[in-house]
Amino acid sequence: MEDDLISVNANQMFKSLKDNGKATLYGIYFDFDKATIKPESKSTLEEISKLLKENPLLNLYVVGHTDMKGSYEYNITLSKNRAIAIVNELVNKYGISNSRLSSGGVGPLAPVSSNETEDGRKLNRRVELVMK
Repeated sequence: MEDDLISVNANQMFKSLKDNGKATLYGIYFDFDKATIKPESKSTLEEISKLLKENPLLNLYVVGHTDMKGSYEYNITLSKNRAIAIVNELVNKYGISNSRLSSGGVGPLAPVSSNETEDGRKLNRRVELVMK
């Protein structure tokens, strides 16, 4: 994910969840080929935490997405592991109850853009919060 993709705040996430059933996030960054969350993700994680604390009845799926570079199996595993890392971070560092979050990864199965260009692949590498 790149800096030029817009991050969203808790209010924007809530509106997107209510209007669309999901909120698309580009502000969570990982080490290349890993599920290690980078420190630059802190502000987005804080906003997710704020969203959940302000809406105590809200329960979410955290869904990881990848582009189509690499094998299908690899991308499915990577997206699952990244979603797990986000849930763990929200539970362990932000005090969100584990019972409110579920993780999943769909790899390259739900693109929002073409994987033929770097700009398209960048849009496909994302995290979505989906209402349970």
